[in-house]
Amino acid sequence: MNPEPTFAGRIAGRSAKSTIKSIMAAVALAALLALAACSNDAPAAPPPPAPTPVPAQQEAAAQPPATQEQSAATQPADPAVDADAPTQEPAPEDAAAQETIPPLALDQIKLDLQAAATGLDQPLFVTHAGDGSARLFIVEKVGQIRIVQDGELLDAPFLDIHDRVRSQGSEQGLLGLAFAPDYAETGYFFVNYSDADGNTVIARFQAQADNPNVVDADSEVAILQILQPASNHNGGMLAFGPDGYLYIGMGDGGASFDRFDNGQNPATLLGKMLRIDVTSDPSAPYLIPPDNPWVGEEAGGDPVRDEIWAFGLRNPWRFSFDRQTQDLWIGDVGQNQYEEIDFTPAGSPGGLNYGWPIMEGASCVQGDACDREGLEQPILVYDHSGHCSVTGGYVYRGSAYPGLEGTYFYGDYCSGTIWAARADGQGGWQNVLVQKNDGMISSFGEDEAGELYLADIAGGAVYRLGLAQ
Repeated sequence: MNPEPTFAGRIAGRSAKSTIKSIMAAVALAALLALAACSNDAPAAPPPPAPTPVPAQQEAAAQPPATQEQSAATQPADPAVDADAPTQEPAPEDAAAQETIPPLALDQIKLDLQAAATGLDQPLFVTHAGDGSARLFIVEKVGQIRIVQDGELLDAPFLDIHDRVRSQGSEQGLLGLAFAPDYAETGYFFVNYSDADGNTVIARFQAQADNPNVVDADSEVAILQILQPASNHNGGMLAFGPDGYLYIGMGDGGASFDRFDNGQNPATLLGKMLRIDVTSDPSAPYLIPPDNPWVGEEAGGDPVRDEIWAFGLRNPWRFSFDRQTQDLWIGDVGQNQYEEIDFTPAGSPGGLNYGWPIMEGASCVQGDACDREGLEQPILVYDHSGHCSVTGGYVYRGSAYPGLEGTYFYGDYCSGTIWAARADGQGGWQNVLVQKNDGMISSFGEDEAGELYLADIAGGAVYRLGLAQ
């Protein structure tokens, strides 16, 4: 089924409606080098270059479809070219003055990566519990979650579910972790993993107050299961939004050029950003937020799944909410030419269409022209010149490095390149390459204090981002 001609128009109307309604609300992964190898789709009809593009992912042909899913820009400057900006004066010594230090010009940022944990087994994600413990939680692809406490990596895993996780595929495994906003009271947290059959499972676990560093694997409650027609494009990220709902990024089901027609299909959860309520009633797997944009809606005569918040994602490998502004940033892995970062301002009611498979980056997938009406355009795009797959990042909101305040950091999985981006104050974006060749960046993350980290799946390490002296 390919409802794209009628559905794209339906979303366009919905998007326009949502924009007026909000009164213009203020604006992957992988087992070592296997992801790069499995990301080489044979290009059927390479899209033409976008105006001034700069790095996207190639993927290998995946298995034929086996099942159907069920439920239980502005272009940046070339990243190699520094943005024009004045040199920042040295920071004052007193703490009060430091609070008002303007951020460093992007071309002045020189990162220093400080090891936070080593000897890990394919780390894919790093986050915190928001419970005041200052612990760091590291997701290992094989099916474990490890804890760093007081600077030490604990021997016993926080959670070990390797016996139920399929991690053989380069884009399979224990892929995501999100702690409930009320975790300190309930002990509830949620994971995203590939089960023994390669299907996606979103599950809830519960930590106990009398043993907060080790969780009983038998406390699992599966809240959502999504059948996968292939082994790749599983997405994997989940995060609680500022509204308290759980957002889940789902890839298009795998293979190349949206072979299974999921990106624009209203009847499937694949190729979408989902939004569900998992905290209001723990006795139910989940509830549908009543203000989800497609509740009770149809598109071209077909009902839209109530869980859907946005359409048109290919393989969202890491997204994040800015903890200060509440804006949403998404890194969406491209086909064979362009990688993209999508930006959605806080307060968006959803009902968005990020464009896949109509567009890849800022270019049309088929031919020189396509109908872009109602499609969200990426704010940052880079091509595959020495790169292969975007890893979405975070906006820095820590206090250790005032010069990084408000800067969004993201990277490329294969090359280890790190970019820094920031609004230019004129409706566009500055984008500067700030680091090269630092392992294989499987994820960024943040701790309770807002300091940023990155995971190197190849090196088995997690690093804290700092400024070089």
